[in-house]
Amino acid sequence: MKIEKNKKVSGFDRYWGIVRNGLFLLGLRNRLAKLGIDVAPYYWVQEETEPCAEPIIKDDATYTVRYLNQDELRKVCHLEPGEDYDRMMEGVEKGQLIIGLETSNKIAAYTFVELNDFDFKGRRFELGPNEAYLLNMWTFHEYRGKNLAPYLRYQAYQLLREKGIDVKYSITNYFNKSSIKFKNKLNSKHLYLYLCVVLFKRYTWNFTLRKY
Repeated sequence: MKIEKNKKVSGFDRYWGIVRNGLFLLGLRNRLAKLGIDVAPYYWVQEETEPCAEPIIKDDATYTVRYLNQDELRKVCHLEPGEDYDRMMEGVEKGQLIIGLETSNKIAAYTFVELNDFDFKGRRFELGPNEAYLLNMWTFHEYRGKNLAPYLRYQAYQLLREKGIDVKYSITNYFNKSSIKFKNKLNSKHLYLYLCVVLFKRYTWNFTLRKY
């Protein structure tokens, strides 16, 4: 099936989206990280700790959930070629699943699922055979405001359950209030609050601030 590309978003629209969604502090942290000062408080989250209702899409269009392959990801990826792009592709090559939400031959949103042990900012996370780590969700600009993120997350739970995976974890940046809000809709709970400090990509310190 041919997948059409999504529209590009202007710098102003991207910035206004950050402010509107209460992500100014997250944006500021990301700016400082680019200067070599990376102070990252984040939650280790268990998602869907109890069954939740299927989220409702705020749109009359028909959406389909399906796995994407790496070639399809390359066509729709929101990242420009560079370090983050290479890291994303490397994760897929090592076995990460890609789950997309499609409408009218366009990918409206997609997410990744890690089934193997992994490192995040110098901290090691180990996964059992019935566990998975759900990575970032990306919704294209023209489809935002339709409740697609929680819907796709919920559908990812169903696909993972078919594989015998019933424990799902994720990481949420402390400042990302939008992500915290949508995960709360899915009966998620914080397990730990961690802090990672990286200076100039040379020195790394990890701390456990709180266990819930």
